[in-house]
Amino acid sequence: MEVPDPLPLASPVDYRQAFELAPVGLVISRNRTMVDCNRQLCEMFGADREQLVGQSFQLLYPSVDEYERIGARMLPILNASGRYSDNRLMRRVGGRLRGDTFWCHVTGRALNRDAPHQAGIWTFEDLGAQRPSQAELTAREREVAAQLLHGLTSKEIGRALGISHRTVEIYRARLMRKFQAISTADLVQRLMGA
Repeated sequence: MEVPDPLPLASPVDYRQAFELAPVGLVISRNRTMVDCNRQLCEMFGADREQLVGQSFQLLYPSVDEYERIGARMLPILNASGRYSDNRLMRRVGGRLRGDTFWCHVTGRALNRDAPHQAGIWTFEDLGAQRPSQAELTAREREVAAQLLHGLTSKEIGRALGISHRTVEIYRARLMRKFQAISTADLVQRLMGA
């Protein structure tokens, strides 16, 4: 006896509606420019779709330098695997929180691994409630902090960021002072807002 489907679809899947109502921010990009985005992304960054579509992702970064550095860092990873993921500080565009930074988990997929920035699909998840960005951090401090959250050693962070492990230790010490942490484990707890 054939068992009927408990959730029969009355009509075909509406992919546009699925894109719009996704519980994470979604962006379709070309050459690091936002071609389309969903409601969740607009809410997350405090902007209207019109403020984001057609704009460079640079708009969402705390600085131009950070935008350039992360773009360069993700290229070889996208070339190798077609995917990229990290946690980073992003900047709100509008609303009452305009200019505020917040922790964001970003994941992307290049549609062409040979030209990874040519076209892609990106998700953005606001981690701000879990990782408050209380201290004012430099771009490099934010990068080191994001790597510390992955549990990497100074040598591993140095390789990932293209700097020496001693330089990483200097930035780690600065972060510990800014967050008044007594150990690396305490710093990670404070970065996570635990």
